Amino acid sequence: MGIISPWNYPLTLAVSDAIPALLAGNACVLKPDSQTPFTALLALELLREAGLPRDLFQIVTGDGPTLGPALISGVDFLMFTGSSETGRIVAQQCAERLIGFSGELGGKNATLVLADADLDKAARGAAQGCFSNSGQLCISMERIYVHGAVFEDFLATFTAHVEAIRLGSGPGWDIDMGSLTGQRQLDRVSTHVEDARAKGARVITGGRPRPDLGPYFYEPTILTGVTGEMVVAREETFGPVVAVYQVEDNDEAVALANDSHYGLNASVWSARHGRDAGRRLLAGTVNINDGYSAAWASHDAPMGGMKDSGVGRRHGKEGILKYTEAQTVAQQRLVPVGPPPGMTNQRYTRLVKGALTLMGRLR
Repeated sequence: MGIISPWNYPLTLAVSDAIPALLAGNACVLKPDSQTPFTALLALELLREAGLPRDLFQIVTGDGPTLGPALISGVDFLMFTGSSETGRIVAQQCAERLIGFSGELGGKNATLVLADADLDKAARGAAQGCFSNSGQLCISMERIYVHGAVFEDFLATFTAHVEAIRLGSGPGWDIDMGSLTGQRQLDRVSTHVEDARAKGARVITGGRPRPDLGPYFYEPTILTGVTGEMVVAREETFGPVVAVYQVEDNDEAVALANDSHYGLNASVWSARHGRDAGRRLLAGTVNINDGYSAAWASHDAPMGGMKDSGVGRRHGKEGILKYTEAQTVAQQRLVPVGPPPGMTNQRYTRLVKGALTLMGRLR
């Protein structure tokens, strides 16, 4: 089995895909992202220390475009986590060899705040769901749809929680949010915000880099007035930026949340209507009164994307069974398929029909 894991969670997304493959009886080759290879190497060292046979799990490090095709050419199944664009390329390479493929890809995840939500809890939960890991989660929230009856109150409470987020570097407990991972991420975030600002969106808070804290820091940012021609409305930002929209009712919130080519994760905040709205959302995971941790922490529950957000699932029985091949071994007993010697086809047909009728009556 081959596994290609991303940089943003280099331990969890490497090991949590490899262990089910090993449990299903496979040897694995893992290619971690070239920005974060040492975490995966340490995980392999710990697994071997725990008794994993040395040759059962191998790691190759290096550039994705170079190693990816070579890896795919030698495995029976591939698990990929990364962007939808790269996922399409990898899936095509797997299809050429007719091998299985599973991918958790990009997301433009939506939060719904309904009229009966606890607004303080929703605001705190939304701040966590949007800005944990500086928004660099596939399951981060980038769109919030708020019922008009509570829009102003929610926005004010949400803004207060976001403005209280403490930015900084280092391992101290007094830091809530750190840096983006590099210049490419910073450029993408800045481009999305500036495009929205230039086309009429309003920056409620944030909206600027913080070079005084480090080269890749960007403030947690709330936008309103985002419209469809803005790049931030449709494309995954993968950074600390969220657009907040006012809706008339629950149906409009669900419809707008589903109006995306992505479908990875979603969140609904409501006292009574969360499950009803959640069942109608086209997302692989839906969290009620939580941003993402309820679904992610339920390891017996499958996780993955709909539409451009992926193929297949990780976690749960689906996360193990995908690494297996179903096989049927059947042995014929008693009645043969076809008449025995000396019996005509007509008589054999009558006997079989009579037997089937009797079995139907006896259930």
